[in-house]
Amino acid sequence: MELQEAQVKLAAAAEELGREICVFTNPAFFQASNEASASSNDETEDFYEFTPEDYYRIVSDRLGAQSQVLKTRKIREAEAAARRAKITKAVVRVLFPDNYILEAKFHPSEKIQDLVDLLMKVLAQPNLPFYLYTTPPKERIKDLSKDFYSAGFAPGAIVHFSYDLPQDSTVADTGPYLRDSIMSLNGLDIIHDEVQVRPEPDTVPVVISPIALESEPKPAVKKPAKPKWLKL
Repeated sequence: MELQEAQVKLAAAAEELGREICVFTNPAFFQASNEASASSNDETEDFYEFTPEDYYRIVSDRLGAQSQVLKTRKIREAEAAARRAKITKAVVRVLFPDNYILEAKFHPSEKIQDLVDLLMKVLAQPNLPFYLYTTPPKERIKDLSKDFYSAGFAPGAIVHFSYDLPQDSTVADTGPYLRDSIMSLNGLDIIHDEVQVRPEPDTVPVVISPIALESEPKPAVKKPAKPKWLKL
């Protein structure tokens, strides 16, 4: 797809949804996640041995906790405010069961409810109840009034999507989960990025004349003048 066509589609989606989004698929991510969860059950006995590094880490954590207790409330609040001020955005990726990923950028002070409102606009079946959760372990996101910073979703987070259907429901919990017009944006941001980072054409080499490479001429050495009284 041409760059201009991709830009038009992304701009139209941003105008409709009120914010810029990216859509892509990454099956390797789910495969790696499954392999990681499977390998976590096959740890050797050495994994559970208490090492000197573990001891120093525990001592360091305790000393850090004690220093936090000694700090005044105003100092702790000032440090927390300084850390929060450094974070200017929250990039949230929503992973769907059919391997589609929706990415959107929020301000850290926006609410998780804003993410839910965005999903209502892009879902193929917005009338079906759904919920979001994080892993591992699986933890359902219940408090939608939290801002992204307080929820730990800034500067970035990955959440999972699932329909909230009863077990005896006749509705199949299968995809597609996103609208066709949203899925058509798959990979368009990658096309845009590739064009933006395209290197500039090679510059024409400058030919330097060999004369310019010669060393500067040395000043002429004046011969001492012969005195008039000296006769040869």
